[in-house]
Amino acid sequence: MKAFEALQETVMITPVSQFSDVQFTDWAFVALQSLVEKYSCITGYPDKTFKGNQILTRYEFAAGLSTCISTINQQFGSQLSKTAPEDVTTIKKLQYEFATELAALENRVENLEVNSAVLRSQQFSTTTRLSGSFVAVASGITGDSADGDRETNINSNLALNYRARLNLITSFTGQDRLLVRLQSANRVPNFNGASATNMTRQSFEVGNSDSSMNLNLLEYRFPVAENLNFYIYGNAASHHYYATVVNPDFASFGGAKGSPSRFSERNPIYRIGFISPAGVAAVYNNKTIRLDVGYLAENAETGNEGLFGGNYSALAQLSFKPSPNTEFGLAYVRSYVPDGNLLHRTGSNFANIPFGTGVPLIVNAYGVQALWRITPKIAVSSWVGYMNAERVDGVNGNANIINYAVNLAFPDLFTEKAVGGIGFGMPPKVMTNTINNREDKVTGLHFEAFYQYPLTENITVIPGIIYLTQPNHNDVNGDILFGSIRTVFSF
Repeated sequence: MKAFEALQETVMITPVSQFSDVQFTDWAFVALQSLVEKYSCITGYPDKTFKGNQILTRYEFAAGLSTCISTINQQFGSQLSKTAPEDVTTIKKLQYEFATELAALENRVENLEVNSAVLRSQQFSTTTRLSGSFVAVASGITGDSADGDRETNINSNLALNYRARLNLITSFTGQDRLLVRLQSANRVPNFNGASATNMTRQSFEVGNSDSSMNLNLLEYRFPVAENLNFYIYGNAASHHYYATVVNPDFASFGGAKGSPSRFSERNPIYRIGFISPAGVAAVYNNKTIRLDVGYLAENAETGNEGLFGGNYSALAQLSFKPSPNTEFGLAYVRSYVPDGNLLHRTGSNFANIPFGTGVPLIVNAYGVQALWRITPKIAVSSWVGYMNAERVDGVNGNANIINYAVNLAFPDLFTEKAVGGIGFGMPPKVMTNTINNREDKVTGLHFEAFYQYPLTENITVIPGIIYLTQPNHNDVNGDILFGSIRTVFSF
């Protein structure tokens, strides 16, 4: 019934002459004009089109017929005597022919009214919607520790972890959104301690709250103009919360879907420099061209640093969709990192701390992202990221850091709403550094695969496996293999 439901969305009757897709030479123009202007039966779509070539079912036709009969009854006080005799005859024939469909529609309307009353009586709030998720993860790792010693093996047991989230989503105007996210987790399931490299970090890593429920995210979004939204973050913001990362099938958003690894979720340049920042952002999106801009700052609420005096990250990204199946993005990020740690938490140790701890840095990062949906069931996404880290402590020095990835996704693999993924890439690597012995001399590679399988509408299982060669971009280090199984419960 979608066609006629859409026709009934507006109470304003659009004259036939104003339908952009109806011409006076069309064969049905006179009949349509009579329905619209004589009986106010057909209103058209809100965009002033009629879509006369759209196919409809008997139920859809019955819905339109029911609207016409109701309109005529209202116009003539439930009496058809003032209607043209030939029209009365036609309406009675149609009522008889479509009696079954009209009765079914009446039952549907009554059921909808009953269900609506039940929902209103049981709703969580008149302005706030509650949703949530629970993610349980079993993960393990094996191989050679990336500590530069071939004889040191990883000593790690199977890890069992969980993360629970409650989302309170409130709208005050119908167009804005206040998101309050509460989170509880038992501990951080990362293997960088056991493996001695950030290349083993998982997408599921969310921090340790000792199983207590804490405020995890505070975000307010509201429109300021057509296609333009403004964002305000109170804490725990990240650029990927508002900006597109052009990697939809691998983007994980806290491990509840997509890639098992932190690296393959998105270009690491989006992560530079933060633990729990606040900030502002704006997004212009007209479906073809999108512009994302944002400014995030650590410890923005206290001390002398404020919003502009301490650790910050500013992003500007232009993306465009030349067709529904392709998307390209160009991103620029500028960050000030006072403690010398870029904190993107992927790649080699040198790629995170190029000059040692405590060395303040200005980082200029550039990213090129692309997505091509080759078919409805095959998509390829890729990126190249470049970071230039420059010392600002009075000592001359800069480091150039590169990363890239190519990801293949298979939506609806074997079953509807499932996703299969195969990823390959080079995690962040220091190509050049004024401190020669903090350059990465060889190239380690990242391989991964996962399968996101919906057991039910509310339960999803995601097994994944990751294989690393020459971790930390050091040929002394042996390969590492680790895997995980995530089970996601959502409501």
